[in-house]
Amino acid sequence: MMRPAGIDWSFPYASKRAPVLARNVVATSQPLAASAGIEALGNGGNAVDAALATAIALTVVEPCNNGVGSDAFAIVWDGDRLVGLNASGRSPAAWTLGRFAHHGVMPQRGWDAVTVPGAVSAWVALSRRFGALPFPELFGAAIRYARHGFHVGHETAAIWARAADSFSDFPAFLEHFLPDGRAPAAGEVFVNPDLADTLDSIAQTDGESFYRGELADRMESTARVEGGALRRSDLAAHRPDWVEPLVQPYRGVALAEIPPNGQGLAAQIALAILGHLDAHRDAPGSARWTHLQIEAMKIAIRAAFDHFADADAMRLTPEALLEVESIAAAAAGIAERAAPLPPVALPVSQDTVYLTAADAKGMMVSMIQSNYMGFGSGIVVPGTGIALQNRGAGFVLDPTHPNVVGPNKRPYHTIIPGFVTRNGSPAMSFGVMGGHMQHQGHVQMVTRIFEHGENPQAASDAPRWHVTPQFTVALEEGYPADVAQDLTARGHTVEVVRDHRLFGGAQLVYCLPDGGYCGASDHRKEGAAVGF
Repeated sequence: MMRPAGIDWSFPYASKRAPVLARNVVATSQPLAASAGIEALGNGGNAVDAALATAIALTVVEPCNNGVGSDAFAIVWDGDRLVGLNASGRSPAAWTLGRFAHHGVMPQRGWDAVTVPGAVSAWVALSRRFGALPFPELFGAAIRYARHGFHVGHETAAIWARAADSFSDFPAFLEHFLPDGRAPAAGEVFVNPDLADTLDSIAQTDGESFYRGELADRMESTARVEGGALRRSDLAAHRPDWVEPLVQPYRGVALAEIPPNGQGLAAQIALAILGHLDAHRDAPGSARWTHLQIEAMKIAIRAAFDHFADADAMRLTPEALLEVESIAAAAAGIAERAAPLPPVALPVSQDTVYLTAADAKGMMVSMIQSNYMGFGSGIVVPGTGIALQNRGAGFVLDPTHPNVVGPNKRPYHTIIPGFVTRNGSPAMSFGVMGGHMQHQGHVQMVTRIFEHGENPQAASDAPRWHVTPQFTVALEEGYPADVAQDLTARGHTVEVVRDHRLFGGAQLVYCLPDGGYCGASDHRKEGAAVGF
């Protein structure tokens, strides 16, 4: 019998959750979706099948954060190595900079925010390469919930209700998501037969109907009628990319992230800087520990805002941004007081879904998908239940910036799956959904668990810090009052924030020495870690 080394199984922070210890685990932000993943495992599927069943179910039961019209990224431990998938979509071919000349900033709603949805392509690609179950079997729970209804969760209902006013100018959205003139309340049953038919079509055609068939035709026809640029040719040209994850060593472990256009590299920059500092000697959550993490994160965020873009448009490579001497110089510039940085503005959002799954044979999946800004663009394709994302809002209009809008281009992305290895073996699959919080959450989870030995549920439960896009500091309610005072004295602009949505939602699966796992799910969401 092996005892988990280096993990403290106490729970010092206020929480509503307990970790799940099992040989097969799924963790995500909605319990019905987690159950769909466990169902896939019970039917003979592997961790990829479980992740996909979960992801597909999430498009039904948590539509305020993701959908069939989303993008997705994934990192898979296939039993021997890490494999990355970037399934984010590109802009329509007609999106020249001139198309947006009358805008001061990129639109956040409507067709001029809609890029090609990539989530369906991620489901197909992952299933073909790694899946054990037939592709249509992965859709069973999702189609059941869509056709016969599901009871809306309390957190989902709250987000849904807040979104209602934002989309009052989109008749198809109102008809589809507010059929009674309001958002469904917690505990009410919501039925979505149009989406059930769409999911069935995707399942039976291996996604072909979405990119090259009937559903693609319906998306184009709606775009033409409503003045959008998206065309069937844009959808047909979409391909997800298998990528080599970036791996950044940090104090005996390594953090793996998908390369840009996502922001995962920022978490690696912050950890690389922290590797030159002595924050690990301070108690987690203490004033100095928090200050040094914030200062490292400010530098990383500035790098993300200045440089991250479509991989083909990046002017500095990830390797250049992680160059050892530059990182050391950045670390040397961090003092005991806050350093000012000029704020830069890229749009951010707190709304995403993340999931992770692991099976008894050792396969693990870290996966994330999102509409962006809640329900996305506000565009719903009539008769399909397809709500289209607004990832185009991630572009900028500065022609000198690598992330400037252009045709057939991927925008800067906030959603990032994370994975930690130790000595070349898997240690933890995890993510912290929540837009601009995600890379910051990755830093906090890695340091709390692997430096300070907190168990994954405790690390998730701990109150968090958040560097805003304006480089001010938000501390989650529950942070000690003396820490806020100390940070203010160091020169930070500090606000204690009660709204838990600002601080994201973690889902984690940690490897135990005997081959099992510890699954943890954030109390800030309505989700669950489940296993057997």
